[in-house]
Amino acid sequence: MKLLLADSDPARARWMEHELLGGAVTEVVRLTPGASLVDAVLAGAPDVVIVDMQRPDRDALEGIRHVAARLPRPIVMFVDEDDSGFMEEAIAAGVSSYNVVGHALPDVRPIVRSAVALFRRYQKLQDDLLQAETGLKERALVDRAKALLIRRRRMTEPEAYRWLQRQAMSRAERLVEVAAALLAKEGEG
Repeated sequence: MKLLLADSDPARARWMEHELLGGAVTEVVRLTPGASLVDAVLAGAPDVVIVDMQRPDRDALEGIRHVAARLPRPIVMFVDEDDSGFMEEAIAAGVSSYNVVGHALPDVRPIVRSAVALFRRYQKLQDDLLQAETGLKERALVDRAKALLIRRRRMTEPEAYRWLQRQAMSRAERLVEVAAALLAKEGEG
């Protein structure tokens, strides 16, 4: 597993890199000062992003928001001070694991593993939701095409469905593609 570590404190970054290397973590890449988080993720293609901040900074959330939207991956955040408002914003921006550590540095490996597991679960739920939404839209399209055939060609519902099936088979297309083409042709698309 490759990690990108964005930390403004060089000593803490060295400690964290030392703690993380080994086991599943094979490489730790550090964000160079002044570099954009999005550019670093694009260039380094890390599996996990770790953001360690002494003071919560709402401007840094913009970079996290862009990474989460364009290049989704687990993002672990460590902050020194507890701020519930900032925590809510960080999670909404795409942080998978928000951790207040203060001056005592925790064992970061289980935190990273947990963030990866939570991220994967969330991504699976997102994928399942997208698949379900797509299925519902496709079914609605097929139902509209059947209704059109029933109304304009005086077919029964089973006849309309069989007609769509036959067209799909003869054209080597999916049923939803035939339904969309029919609706477009009849001016109902």
